[in-house]
Amino acid sequence: MMTLPPLEVLRPGSVAEAVEALRAHPGARVLAGGTDLVPNLKYGMYDTRHLVALRGLSKELRYVREEGGLRLGALCTIDQLAENDLLKARTPALAEACGQIAGPQLRRMGTLGGNLCLDTRCVYINQSYFWRSALGFCLKKDGTLCHVVAGGKRCVAAASNDTAPALLALDAGVRLVSPRGERVVPLREFYLPDGLHNTVLQPDELLVEVRIPPAAFGKKQAFMKLRTRAAIDFPALNLAVALETEGAVVKSISLAVGALAARPVLIKGIDDLVGRPADARFAEELGRRAQKQCRPLTNISVDPDWRRDLLPVLVRRLVLRALA
Repeated sequence: MMTLPPLEVLRPGSVAEAVEALRAHPGARVLAGGTDLVPNLKYGMYDTRHLVALRGLSKELRYVREEGGLRLGALCTIDQLAENDLLKARTPALAEACGQIAGPQLRRMGTLGGNLCLDTRCVYINQSYFWRSALGFCLKKDGTLCHVVAGGKRCVAAASNDTAPALLALDAGVRLVSPRGERVVPLREFYLPDGLHNTVLQPDELLVEVRIPPAAFGKKQAFMKLRTRAAIDFPALNLAVALETEGAVVKSISLAVGALAARPVLIKGIDDLVGRPADARFAEELGRRAQKQCRPLTNISVDPDWRRDLLPVLVRRLVLRALA
């Protein structure tokens, strides 16, 4: 039976108190919904002895506001966002992504900030301590060897957060607060290609808000998720598209893909597709471009070659659904 280690739970009453608690207790972990943190603590993946619980900040950080775009508090629950009428009208890709995360019980507990900061996952780390010790551990925790990439010096555990591709495609940003003040970081600069710590968040920094620009509202959007089962499972692939059209012609295009490596990515080198007819040929070409740039690994339990072969098919379906 896996049990929690001894923990001291700190309960700040404000954002200022929360970041001060993180500063005062190096290695502390943030507890919001706990849907990912608690199982990982039971797996022995973290050495922390302090949790900074954010339940007392719900009034401060649980909101959906239309102010120069959309502003979403980090403690909005996934279920709240999936059912929000404003999101369904303005950013349907994000509402779709939230509606496909885990199952109903977990969506009611999990938060937007927690999903964006979700720890990377790998078949060699998300196991019991006994299982990992029998294997000799790995680069992400207690070991020096990557079992995914032979001789690898950087962890390639997969980013599995479903909100990230949708928000990347919509050119969103995040507001971060620390004892030194606050900063707003575009989401395209928030993630790092390192499975050990795949965000720019500092140890004493807290993600408090997501900002979506008003330019996203007029775009044709869609989100798609590939997983073994239709509920609960983490993604084998997740992708989101945001398109602008003028008449029947593509005016702008943004395609984000996740669950491949340590960070979700925006597909590059597609500017020349602007000006083409928004049709099936365009969707197929975008799928081919995405396939060339995406190389799934054996970091999750779904065959990487199958995922790579399926990617252009999913992109084509995604784009046609957005255009419809």
